[in-house]
Amino acid sequence: MRSSVSERSLIIESDDDDDHPQSAAAARRRRTGSDSDSGSGSDSSSPCATPRAPPAAASYTQQWPQSYRQSIDILSSVQSPNLSFLGTPTLSRLSNSFITNSFRGKTPEIISNLVKPLLRPTTNDDHHQQQQQHQEAHKSSQYLLPSRKPSLQQIPEDQKPLLVAHELSAYQKCSYAQAVVNGINVLCGVGILSTPYAVKQGGWLGLVILCLFGILAWYTGVLLRRCLDSKEGLETYPDIGHAAFGTTGRIAISIILYVELYACCIEYLILESDNLSKLFPNAHLTIGSLTLNSHVFFAILTTIIVMPTTWLRDLSCLSYLSAGGVIASILGVICLFWVGAVDNVGFENKGTALNLPGIPIAIGLYGYCYSGHGVFPNIYSSLKNRNQFPSILFTCIGLSSILYAGAAVMGYKMFGEATQSQFTLNLPENLVVSKVAVWTTVANPITKYALTIIPLAMSLEELLPPNQQKYSNIMMLRSALVVSTLLIALSVPFFGLVMALVGSLLTMLVTYILPCACFLAILKRKVTWHQVAACSFIMVVGICCACVGTYSSLSKIIQNYT
Repeated sequence: MRSSVSERSLIIESDDDDDHPQSAAAARRRRTGSDSDSGSGSDSSSPCATPRAPPAAASYTQQWPQSYRQSIDILSSVQSPNLSFLGTPTLSRLSNSFITNSFRGKTPEIISNLVKPLLRPTTNDDHHQQQQQHQEAHKSSQYLLPSRKPSLQQIPEDQKPLLVAHELSAYQKCSYAQAVVNGINVLCGVGILSTPYAVKQGGWLGLVILCLFGILAWYTGVLLRRCLDSKEGLETYPDIGHAAFGTTGRIAISIILYVELYACCIEYLILESDNLSKLFPNAHLTIGSLTLNSHVFFAILTTIIVMPTTWLRDLSCLSYLSAGGVIASILGVICLFWVGAVDNVGFENKGTALNLPGIPIAIGLYGYCYSGHGVFPNIYSSLKNRNQFPSILFTCIGLSSILYAGAAVMGYKMFGEATQSQFTLNLPENLVVSKVAVWTTVANPITKYALTIIPLAMSLEELLPPNQQKYSNIMMLRSALVVSTLLIALSVPFFGLVMALVGSLLTMLVTYILPCACFLAILKRKVTWHQVAACSFIMVVGICCACVGTYSSLSKIIQNYT
């Protein structure tokens, strides 16, 4: 329960109060009334209460990036959006098409502020009455927001889309099993392909780093939960950064998370280029005097294939397919085992116990395996029983670690010092199982590319002026993002080194350093000495690994050029 003083401290007056004196006075009267009722503290948290957003919730959800919650939900959730839309394509309509239980736990007022309401076909009087209620709710909440008006609320009236009638439950929750599948789907990505290469770099003892990172990732995930529970209205990682370090923290953490997603898209293109070149090594394209080899050709071809998927207004089909990421990871490990055990490749290589020069690269590769903390707060906010979150997190990280370790041991035992950055590149070309593993690896990123780039695209679309939020402009923006990932993938076509760089720099920040820093900043008066010691240890480990791994990765990349 929070006092009225703490609630008033989160209310920020709008700069437009002077332009709307009557509305400002009404807002002040409403705030005065809410202060007098805040002693009970029960109505604001009840799903059955009057649909009014708490000041804390409004202050977090109405700042950039507003689209983080729904865009990350569609990236990670197995459930797909079932919203259909008719009418003029605007940013509001595009944003709605990415909702997949995105507003679980939000009050109806917050929903109405972020997107246009989903209306049932009613009589004209009922329809007019609901529009008036929506306008009143919008006016009553805008004075709880920062002075910068969010672009999502500045859609011109003549561009509002016509919506087909659908019901959206604001309190639909995920079960234990759904949350586990969502978590594993996020954790078990392309990182599993490089775990044998990580063992080659660091030796067998390097697997201790994988186990240590898994334990620390579970602990920092629990710290994020403590941060979410500490204040009203916290639901996402940027919200936590906002509560810990203000608007600067929110923007900084959001940028780091979006850069991490952007880097994943670059990795997808490099992966596609490498594996398709393995399947069709003689493929090339000649344009006049210019000849594109198989790597460049397939990188461009993949970009052409995935670009239209980023223009979709409804990613339902892709979200269904991307949920197969768990199956793809398991199938890849099974194929690897099959090649070694059944097809008589064997597990005869002894390998190296410890390779100190390669430890920094191994640190980055192992760190990349646990880059799911940007999604964990969303999973926690969507849980039916939030007390299960530590157990869910332990299950997700535990099962993912088993898959990582299994692939690492089998791959390195099979290929030894010849292990490449992706174990699919080592599989014998003449085996059917090898083709299954490679094609599964190729298909999975194509379905996930759009879902991975869309959160970044939506955040940039929020910054567009209202008169520029047209479908054609949005298509151009997303196309430019896709082309930029292609250019970087062609410039730095080193899958393992790019993954090590991302794991060393970005994942160390998101997974280990920032959760501890936010926890100490938000709960500084409640933390115990052993929590301070644990957070300090994790932050020191994260900073050291980030510095060493980033320097080593950049050095290796530069060496490949020189």
